[in-house]
Amino acid sequence: MTIRWPAQLIIARHGQSAGNVARDAAHEAAADRIALSIRDADVPLSDLGREQAASLGRWFARQPEDCRPDVLLSSPYLRACQTARLFRDHGGAAGEEPICFDERLREKEFGILDGLTTGGIRNIFPDQAEFRRLLGKFYHRPPGGESWCDVILRLRSVMDTISLHYAGRRVMIFSHQVVVLCMRYILESLTETEILAIDARGDVANCAVTDYRLEADAGRDGRLVLQRYNVTAPMEEDRTPVTKAPDAIAGARG
Repeated sequence: MTIRWPAQLIIARHGQSAGNVARDAAHEAAADRIALSIRDADVPLSDLGREQAASLGRWFARQPEDCRPDVLLSSPYLRACQTARLFRDHGGAAGEEPICFDERLREKEFGILDGLTTGGIRNIFPDQAEFRRLLGKFYHRPPGGESWCDVILRLRSVMDTISLHYAGRRVMIFSHQVVVLCMRYILESLTETEILAIDARGDVANCAVTDYRLEADAGRDGRLVLQRYNVTAPMEEDRTPVTKAPDAIAGARG
């Protein structure tokens, strides 16, 4: 049997971002818009987010060598890039390990809803709020944006690339909340109902770890099997505050 999967696949959400902080402030103020003057792609980590990324790196540095990644993939969005670099700089992976930035790992695109709070969507685009209610967040695609299905389509392509180039390797992905959830949908062959039930139980924490290991005897070609989901031990062991705020754009959860 030819193994076509990585030996381990680790997925981490980025550290707390300035957008997470701005989103919380906008909701507390009952504002329609989130106070950000830059593109979503350019939103940096907050100071706490940098601490979380460093804690993540230190935690992996304490793990056995065969539990540390030897392939680093990241969303090109700044908050994910910074998380990946801080992770590596604090010993999570070898210092010379390159980070491959892949646009397919980017945040879900929100189109005309970009920068709006949940209340802002209802007030400014009530038709979109109603479409989302009728279709559900899995299938609703705002004008100029993406549905979860669109994200899943590009992530299936990512998994094809990983299986082609990184079979048998220990791969770590730095990305976003919706990406973490959509990867679970793909890897575990979940239904819409199942993944939305997981989502409804709570947000993916910043810098939380989701981990899959290859079981070579599972199925005809082996299978990646979930070992842990949304684990915050890296921050807790470092006494770094754990945060679970959705990303700045309300459409991430709403």
